[in-house]
Amino acid sequence: MTKFNRRSFLQLTGAAAVTGAAVMGAPSIAKAAGKKVVIVGGGPAGATVANYLRMMDMSIEVTLIEANKNYYTCFMSNEVLGGKRSMDGIRQDYTGLEKAGVKVVYDMVTGIDGAKKKVMTKGGQTFEYDRCVVAPGVDFKFDKYEGLDAEVAETKIPHAWKAGPQTALLRKQIEAMPDGGVFTMVAPPNPFRCPPGPYERVSLIANYFKKHKPKSKILIVDHKDKFSKQGLFTQAWKKFYGFGTDNSMIDWMKGTDVGTITGVDVDGMAVTTDFEEYKGDVINFIPAQKAGPIAFAAGLTDDTGWCPVDKVSFESKMVPGIHVLGDAAIATKMPKSGYAANSQGKVTASAIAAALNGKTQGVPSYVNTCYSIAADDWAFSVAAVYKYDKEQDIIAGVKGAGGLSPMDASAEDRKREVAYAYSWYNNICKDIWG
Repeated sequence: MTKFNRRSFLQLTGAAAVTGAAVMGAPSIAKAAGKKVVIVGGGPAGATVANYLRMMDMSIEVTLIEANKNYYTCFMSNEVLGGKRSMDGIRQDYTGLEKAGVKVVYDMVTGIDGAKKKVMTKGGQTFEYDRCVVAPGVDFKFDKYEGLDAEVAETKIPHAWKAGPQTALLRKQIEAMPDGGVFTMVAPPNPFRCPPGPYERVSLIANYFKKHKPKSKILIVDHKDKFSKQGLFTQAWKKFYGFGTDNSMIDWMKGTDVGTITGVDVDGMAVTTDFEEYKGDVINFIPAQKAGPIAFAAGLTDDTGWCPVDKVSFESKMVPGIHVLGDAAIATKMPKSGYAANSQGKVTASAIAAALNGKTQGVPSYVNTCYSIAADDWAFSVAAVYKYDKEQDIIAGVKGAGGLSPMDASAEDRKREVAYAYSWYNNICKDIWG
């Protein structure tokens, strides 16, 4: 990929990030008055739509329904596992959205009637809408694996791929693991939330082990033969954790060497495959993924287990009047990431505001970047700008408008990227939740 400096990226993405707002021009005052938008899910995608709809047209009544009063971000949760950040350091709430005029309802959505345009909740409430937004995040294909289910994940073998209680559980298991123990992680097959995430996770856990449990080992049992930012990660592993040597703290088993991952032996604390078992004192099993449960209940998924959408408005191809975005949506070339969800949220807000005001939505741009921290003062990133390609009906990367941190970057550059990562986190959380 093209080498790309931060200033160039910010110049491009600064324009791309506000595309959703720009196509609307000045906020409407009265045309959409009385119109109702109900948003299901208060993660990066849903919360961004809520926040930006209020910015674009304050006459639209925006209701956000979320089961939890606090949201723990998956991005930066690996720092909790590596002992660099507390759970409170990844916690967000909805007071900022409430101040912006969003009606926040703490309840669980149990059904959506697309024909009658109603959303029903576990608490017995019903909400009518003109447009609905569903941002359900991901769920897990536990049925693909013997011995693994939601209860096992919550109590003994966590995936911690939804930040929250399982993040805290996995951190406690890591702290309790004896020096000289083995941390075994199963990395999921594509597509899944945050492609570089598993490899950042083992990097930061190795960073912790190096300081506090130096005899310990990490084993990655992968569904795949290659992974995101592989060259940059393995370079860091060689530099800091002896990767590729007899004394390596990290070992990676690629998919063709592993065979089919069949499940777990919970009592024996082992990952089972076609070929052999891989034991661990701590096992972090990240399963194959699919769209969140409400997407299935509402009929928004196709055979892939994900949600097909219009690539410009993110309106569902399965149920009209409902927009699906974030990790659950099939966004072609865009990865499933928090930044991508935020970018999609702005475009979706623009599409809804345009539709409710009888206007035509412009052709949107999207942006994504992802920082990965591999050691103290050592990080790298990938960035891309995307536009809708009408001919192919895909969201495609803009040639030359993106790049990967160079392999030959200096230690000072890597340290600077850590600072950028922390700044990005603070800024995007403010942009999403207010």
